[in-house]
Amino acid sequence: MTRARPVTYRCTAEDGAARRGLLVTPHGAVETPAFMPVATRASVKGLDSQDLRDVGTAMVLANTYHLMLRPGAGRIAALGGLHTFMGWDGPILTDSGGYQAFSLKASVTEEGCGFKSVYDGSHQFLTPEQAVSIQEELGPDIAMVLDVCIALPAPAEAVADAMERTLRWAERSVRARSREDQALFGIVQGGADPDLRYDSARRTAELDVDGFGIGGLSVGEDFGRRNESVEAAVAGLPAGAPRYFMGLGDMEGLLEAIARGVDLFDCVWPTRLARHGKVITSRGDYNIRLARFAGDERPLDPDCTCSTCRTYSRAYLRHLATTRELSLSRLLSVHNLAVTHRLLQEARAAISAGAFAEFHRRVVARRRPAPEDISG
Repeated sequence: MTRARPVTYRCTAEDGAARRGLLVTPHGAVETPAFMPVATRASVKGLDSQDLRDVGTAMVLANTYHLMLRPGAGRIAALGGLHTFMGWDGPILTDSGGYQAFSLKASVTEEGCGFKSVYDGSHQFLTPEQAVSIQEELGPDIAMVLDVCIALPAPAEAVADAMERTLRWAERSVRARSREDQALFGIVQGGADPDLRYDSARRTAELDVDGFGIGGLSVGEDFGRRNESVEAAVAGLPAGAPRYFMGLGDMEGLLEAIARGVDLFDCVWPTRLARHGKVITSRGDYNIRLARFAGDERPLDPDCTCSTCRTYSRAYLRHLATTRELSLSRLLSVHNLAVTHRLLQEARAAISAGAFAEFHRRVVARRRPAPEDISG
C-alpha cells in the first residue's frame, strides 16, 4: 500500500531542465523555485514574521542543532511546536544538524556525531534516529535526514565514505520516523564527483522519502564542478519530487541551479551581507558604508519597491551605518530578501514563458557592470 505523502510536488511548467512547480505542505503551498530565509534559532536575524511576509517569504528554515540545545525540542513541543513558538504560520523546513557537525568539526562515527555545545561546552551526541526524533518534536513541515558533509576538495575515498555513511544513516532515519504529517527528505552527497552524485541520488531515491536535498556543495568546490555535480544529482532523482539545494543563496548560483532543475534553496547570504552593510541589487552589489553615499538621495536600488527603498535614501542608510544604529541591519535585510525573492518570482515567470535562458543571461549580464556603475 502506498503511503500518503504529507508534502507533495507538482510541476506546472518546464523550460529545458528548469521547472516551475507547486510544493504543497500542511501549512500552505509554496510556488517553486523558492528561497527560504534562515531562521537559525527560530528567528531570521533582525526580522519578525510580519517582515518576512511583507518581503514575500513563503517558507523558512530553522536549525535543529541550535534549537535542540536552546531552548530544547521538548520545550518547543510543550509550547505548541515551532510554528506557534516563532509566530510563523507558513511552511517550515528544519535541517538535521549535519552541516553544523561539519562546521564544528564534530567527531563522526558510524553511530552518529559527537561535538561540544556552542553555548556551554557540554558534550553532545546526535544519531540519525535522534535527529528525526528531535525534528518530530519541533514539528516542521519538512525534516531532513542526518548526513555527513565534508570540505572540498577531499580525497576520493573520503568523499565515497561520507556518501555511503549518509545513505546508511538515511535508511536508519526512515525506519525511525513516526509522524505521518511530517515529510522526511533524503540528502544526496558525493562531493564534486558526478558519478558518486548520480549513484547517491539514485540510491537515495530508492528509499521511502518525500523529497531530496542536495548537500555538501558550496563548501570549497569550483563553480564548474558544482554545476556538474548538480546535473548528475538531478539526473538520478525522480521528476515527481522536490529537489532542494542546501545552503545556496547568491543570485548567480541560484540561477545556475534553477537552470539544472532545482526547486528549493536556503542560505544566510542575504541577511548576513546586510549585517555587514552589503546591498544586493539587480545591477551588482555594493557596501552602503562607502563615503560616496553620504549625500546620495537615491534608494538602494532604483528597480526595487521594498519598504526600505520606498522610504529611505542611501545617504540616510549610510548615516545609520556610520552611527552603528541597530535598525540598519533590519532595513538592509528587508531589502536583500526582497531582491532575492523577486529574482525567484521573475525566474518562475520566465520558465512559464519559455524564456528562462534569456532571463538568466540578462540578469547575469546586468550584474556585471563596470565598478563605477554598480551604484548608478
